[in-house]
Amino acid sequence: MTREILDEEQALSDVVDRLEERFPGIQRSDIARTVADARSHFERAKVRDFIPVLVEREARARLERPLL
Repeated sequence: MTREILDEEQALSDVVDRLEERFPGIQRSDIARTVADARSHFERAKVRDFIPVLVEREARARLERPLL
């Protein structure tokens, strides 16, 4: 793996950690799944620098307003 991929992976792991702290009533596995789903929207992005920020915003919005 390249350094950039490892950095992105670590950043997304940190996103899961932060969201777990913010949403203690939601299981970590559900948070990780939400983050992975949000990340999938950016798979084809050529510029990867802001992917963790964008994924965190999208995942947080989904966790704040879950579908019923």
